Amino acid sequence: MDVELITIGDEIISGHTVDTNSVYIAAKLGEIGLWVTYKTSVGDDLRRMEEVILQALKRADLVITTGGLGPTDDDITKRAIVKVFKRNLVFHEDVLEDIKKRYEARAIKMPSINQNQALLPQGAVYLPNKTGSAVGVVIVEGTKIFAALPGVPREMETMVAEELVPFLTGRVRQEHIRVIKLRTTGIIESALAEKIMPITKLPESIRLAYLPSYGGVDLRIVSFGPTKEMATAPAENMAKQIRELVGSYIYGEDNDTLEGVIGRLLKEKKETLATAESCTAGLLAGQITAVPGSSEYFERGVVTYSDRSKMELLGVSENIIRAYGAVSTQTAEAMATGIREKAGVDYGVAITGIAGPDGGTEEKPVGTVFIAVASAKTVKSKKFTMGGDREINRRRSVYTALEFLRRTILGID
Repeated sequence: MDVELITIGDEIISGHTVDTNSVYIAAKLGEIGLWVTYKTSVGDDLRRMEEVILQALKRADLVITTGGLGPTDDDITKRAIVKVFKRNLVFHEDVLEDIKKRYEARAIKMPSINQNQALLPQGAVYLPNKTGSAVGVVIVEGTKIFAALPGVPREMETMVAEELVPFLTGRVRQEHIRVIKLRTTGIIESALAEKIMPITKLPESIRLAYLPSYGGVDLRIVSFGPTKEMATAPAENMAKQIRELVGSYIYGEDNDTLEGVIGRLLKEKKETLATAESCTAGLLAGQITAVPGSSEYFERGVVTYSDRSKMELLGVSENIIRAYGAVSTQTAEAMATGIREKAGVDYGVAITGIAGPDGGTEEKPVGTVFIAVASAKTVKSKKFTMGGDREINRRRSVYTALEFLRRTILGID
C-alpha cells in the first residue's frame, strides 16, 4: 500500500529544525512491511495544510502527519483535519483529565490554554500520549487511514511504537520487506555502478540504491514479497552477486562502520595500532577511538603539524624533509615507520598533506595528501588528490587512511 508522511511546521520548511520524525516513522513502518512512497513538508498555514492532506489522501492509502497538535495559536493541524474530513471538534473530558494529571505529577498548574488539546475530531480514535499532552488522532474513512501525531520527537516515537504500529498491524495489507545495506569504500559511485552493471536489470520486487558519502558508497538492496522467504531470498541472492563483483571494496553490512570493522580485525589478530597525523590533526585517532573498547588495540596517536615535531617525535630525518618536503611519500613513510617503532605496535598509520585553503603549489595543489601504513613486513604509501575544500579533504583523508589500513591487515592490494 502507498504511504505518505507529512511533516508540519514553519520551523521545518525554514530549515531551523531538522526533520528526524519522518526518518523514524519510515523505519518503524518498514518493520511491519509498509513502504513510504511520498514525503511532504508544509508550514503552519491552514489553506496549504488542507491542500497537502487532500493531495496525500488521493495518492496514498495511509497518511501520517506530525506536528501542530499543541495548544498554541500556531498549532492548527486539527483545524485542517476537520475541514478535510468535514467533521466537528468534540470535547473529551477524559482526555482533559489525563492532561491535568500530567501537570499535577510535575507540581505545575495546567494553563487553561491546554484545554484546547481535549478537542478532537468527531469519530476519531485517539492515541494516548504517555510523555506529553498532545493526543494523537486516527481517522479511518473507507479504504483510507489518516493519523496525526505530535511533532515533539520523543512523544512521537513513543506513540508510534506503542500505539500506532499496534493499531495498524492487522488492519492493513502488509508486504514483507528485506533490506540489506552493503558498505563500500575506496571506489567512487560511478565506478561502482560500472562494475555491477551486469546485474542491475531488476524485477519490480527489488530496488537497488547508491548512497554516497565522504566515507564511501552504501549499496541498499530492498526486496518485497508476500512472505518473509519470498522477500529474503532475492535480496540475499543479489547481495551475493554484488559481493562476487566488488567484494574487495565491501567492508561491512548494515550498521557496520569502517573503524569498527578494523577494530574487530585487530582484536581477532591480537594486533595493535598507532597513528601519526599532520593535516588531519587527530581526526583519525578520534575516529578510531570512537569505538568502545578501542583501548585494546589502539596504543597512541600523535599530531605532528610542524617539521620539528615530525623530527623530534617520530624520528623523521631532516634530510628527508629538506629533499622531498613535509608533504611527500618519503615523509609519510618515515612518519608511519617512526610511530610504529616508538609505540611498539604492529601497525603505524600516517597522514600528511595540504588541507587548504592555502599552501598549495603547482606541483602539490591543495588537496594533495600522502598516506602510509607501516607493518613488520612492509611500508606502503599512496598519493591522493582530495579536492579544494579543507574540511572535506580532512574527512576524506581519514576514511582513506582507514581503508588503506583495512586492506593492509587483510592483505588486499
